[in-house]
Amino acid sequence: MSQVLVIAEHLNGQLNNSTAKAVNCAAQIGDVHVAVFSDSPAAVAEQAAQIDGVSKVLSVENVANSNALAATLAPQIAALSDGYSHLLMPSTTFGKDVLPRVAALLDRPQISDIMEVIDAQTFKRPIYAGNVITTVKAPEGLVVGTVRTASFKAAGTGGSAAVDAATVSADLPSHTRFVELQAAASERPDLQSAERVVSGGRGVGSEENFKVIYSLADKLGAAAGASRAAVDAGFCPNDMQVGQTGKIIAPGLYIAAGISGAIQHITGIKDAGVIVAINKDPDAPIFEVADIGLVADLFEALPEIEKHL
Repeated sequence: MSQVLVIAEHLNGQLNNSTAKAVNCAAQIGDVHVAVFSDSPAAVAEQAAQIDGVSKVLSVENVANSNALAATLAPQIAALSDGYSHLLMPSTTFGKDVLPRVAALLDRPQISDIMEVIDAQTFKRPIYAGNVITTVKAPEGLVVGTVRTASFKAAGTGGSAAVDAATVSADLPSHTRFVELQAAASERPDLQSAERVVSGGRGVGSEENFKVIYSLADKLGAAAGASRAAVDAGFCPNDMQVGQTGKIIAPGLYIAAGISGAIQHITGIKDAGVIVAINKDPDAPIFEVADIGLVADLFEALPEIEKHL
């Protein structure tokens, strides 16, 4: 039976929901263990132990893990992977940063953005900015991969896996050190885990005009997103970008205002539940994938929608 090790993503003592989504993928392959690397892993390990489908949590306590540095985590993860058939991480900024280093240390190819499990060695993943879904077969030996979190629902909670302390022997590099973490502060939900998202595109026109996006998002209790064109134009920060080159999301409701529908943007929302598109151009490609399309001026439509909520 395949034995899968999932590396937990966490911050400030809270387990990131992406871990439960990676566990859902891993459970389709074999028995699942979750590893928590931290200087104080007890609280996060307890949260991981409650995820359905997890049979064991490995708690790796080391002061060097007080901050998630890829250079420090990679050799420890590589050492801990001995004996496992699969090593998975969520395809978030964390996983994309750490796992390539692990794969290189283990001299294994990496399968990125797993979106479907065919069998223990065969997976589906997007290529060409999401234009093509390809089936890939991993070579014999340890399978190293990132899990496209938008393609898997989070595993439920209610489990009671055992938590074991694990000791890892690895030479840690000294050429990298933690300086500070800068993160955008927002009272809105996290873009990648929000159930509702309101996004604006180049059609919004300016940074100041983006207030209509934020206003409707706040009314809906939604996260605010943006197209790459809006980000490139300086209307909003890069961490709001939705798409293949930004964040892959899967909200239940996605409202795209003033977004034409470039393929790289569509790739980022293909797993959304209901897609609502608002655009003045009736020929905008976004209408081809929208469940509800409204040909209208967003500056008239969004306040009108908000007024009726």
